[in-house]
This record gives sequence, structure tokens and C-alpha cells, in this order.
Amino acid sequence: MKIPRIAYAAYGFALLVVIIDQLTKAWIISGIDLREVGRVFVADPIFNFTWVENRGVSFGLFGDGSARWFLSLFSVLVAGGLAYWATKADRRLLITALGLVMGGAIGNVIDRVRFGFVVDFLDFSGTGFFPWVFNVADSAITIGVILLIVDSLLSERAAAKVGVAAEKS
Repeated sequence: MKIPRIAYAAYGFALLVVIIDQLTKAWIISGIDLREVGRVFVADPIFNFTWVENRGVSFGLFGDGSARWFLSLFSVLVAGGLAYWATKADRRLLITALGLVMGGAIGNVIDRVRFGFVVDFLDFSGTGFFPWVFNVADSAITIGVILLIVDSLLSERAAAKVGVAAEKS
């Protein structure tokens, strides 16, 4: 199977997310030893580093760690599906979105396999608007999903314009 050049951009974004995610987690684990400290006040109460071992998925679902290997396998399958989708994609926004979600999924899988949990540390809970603690991979997934939605809306709008133009001619 020949991989189109544009797909390599998605893989590049994914690799960049994995590298940044794993470097920040290594810094949190070893550099400032957040696991031992628990919390580092950065711009209290707006932003802090807080150690959280996320053994489940969003909102504490499967928080007992029982789904570790299922979640890891699921994330790898999702990343693989997105990697395949990238070979069919032809829009830059879509490619960017796919790369961000792939990289985030892989970054969190690495944690699940290595530690049995995902390392979360970015804490904006003091704002009162966002009570969760997350990491770079989670951020990439969130931004990637938002970009997928935007890309879908934009491509639907463009398709509708093409349809209207075809009807007029």
C-alpha cells in the first residue's frame, strides 16, 4: 500500500504529540518529582501541577484499573484506524486533527502499559470551570476532536455550495 505524502503529516503530528507528552511526563515524574510532592503551586488558584494517577477513562469510569489492557488495546486500535484514515484524507485540517488524536491516544497507551495508569498533572480546577486534571495527550485528543468537528462542518458547507452551484448550471 502506497502512503500518500499528506498522511505523513498526520504521522508527524502524532509523533510530535507523543514526544512532547512523554517529555513533560518524564519531567513531572523525575524532574520535579510531583508524585512525591503531590502539588506544585504555579499560579494558584488558576493553574497548578497536581499528581493524579488516572487508572480509568474520563470522569473516573473504570477507575479501579480493571480495564487497563482493554483500554490500551482499544486506544491502539483507534490510533491504527486513524492512521489508516489519514491515508485517505486530503484536507490539511483533517490531517492535523487525525495526527493530534493519534498522538494523544498513543501517549496515554504508553503510560497505561508502563505504569498501569495515565499520568495527569495539568490542573486548572481552581478556576471553578474545569474540575479535571489532565496531560498533554489529553489536550491533543480534545483539540483533535474539536478540529474533526470543525473539519466536518466546513466540508459539509463546501459540499453544499458545490451542490447549489451545480444546480444553477
